Amino acid sequence: MKYDLHTHTKYSSDGFLNPEKIVKIAAKRGLSGIAVTDHDTIKGGLETKKYEDENFKVIIGCEVSTSKGEIIGLYLYDEIKSNDFYDVIDEIKAQDGIIVVPHPFDEWRNSADLTNEDYKLVNSIEIFNSRCVEYKYNHNAELFAKKNDIGTTGGSDAHFGNEIGNAGVIIENDDIKKSILKNDLQVYGKRSTPLNHVLTKILKTKRKYL
Repeated sequence: MKYDLHTHTKYSSDGFLNPEKIVKIAAKRGLSGIAVTDHDTIKGGLETKKYEDENFKVIIGCEVSTSKGEIIGLYLYDEIKSNDFYDVIDEIKAQDGIIVVPHPFDEWRNSADLTNEDYKLVNSIEIFNSRCVEYKYNHNAELFAKKNDIGTTGGSDAHFGNEIGNAGVIIENDDIKKSILKNDLQVYGKRSTPLNHVLTKILKTKRKYL
């Protein structure tokens, strides 16, 4: 089964797709589920969860802007209230969530700047993010995960329909949460066109002045 573990809906500050649409596209592309990880809110995840069925699962998540950069929480049910890195970690753990560092070595984005001790607090890092423009960013993440025995995930970081399913994980059982925590999965992916970054910036600018 294939899951895209990093997607955004219109509830994200830079998202475009409505929840029903994102589920339809993902299912059409053969995904078994997605994680909705809108920026600083779980509203999109909660709305998308309404379109879940026995054949398609939705994980409620959030990409949180912290004092040390962006951190993803998966399997959330409450909004994350803090922006202090350590408090965010505690809030995710209090919800029995999974802590993921997205695009950890991408120099173009608000990637987390963590110490080796900080990495001991997380469950996984993204070793493939489709929006990483340069190959080395994902490659360095994969090498770091192997060297430090950290769990791995992957996701498209989709903001538009053409990106959904470009990256994710493949698992062999029905328990995706357990598979992530045990790192019992295979990460797959291909890079998105850099044009999507341009479209995202246009969207954010347009919303800023509306």
